[in-house]
Amino acid sequence: MMEQRVSLITIGVADLEAAAAFYEALGWQRVETPEGIVVFDLIGQALGLYPLAALAADIGVPQERLGHGAVTLSHNLSSPEAVDALLERAGSAGADILRSGHEVFWGGYIGYFRAPDGSIWEIAHNPFSALGPNGEFRWNGYG
Repeated sequence: MMEQRVSLITIGVADLEAAAAFYEALGWQRVETPEGIVVFDLIGQALGLYPLAALAADIGVPQERLGHGAVTLSHNLSSPEAVDALLERAGSAGADILRSGHEVFWGGYIGYFRAPDGSIWEIAHNPFSALGPNGEFRWNGYG
């Protein structure tokens, strides 16, 4: 049986050090890893950056077959103001702000950016899903 969790999210990137520098500019800290991969520990999982060609080789497919999936990575914060502040920081670090912070139909507040590595991030405040004491997220909140 597969447990309901994600342990590691790996993003294939064209330029490993440039991608790492972007996330470091957002305030993230790398953990020690072997050469050729960059990892940032998250709450209960990790985000890995890996050269795109190496990722394709590991999977056993030509790089062109990896394509561009319609996937967003979401980062939830405690307030709309925090969403706006992080979007501003991401833009200053080189992200393309796809949509600035705005209220959405379900009562939350979200915005989107594309990181220099091409990953699309949703930055969100969900007033119905209070974050845990360490910023952990669950759909129905902690509390």
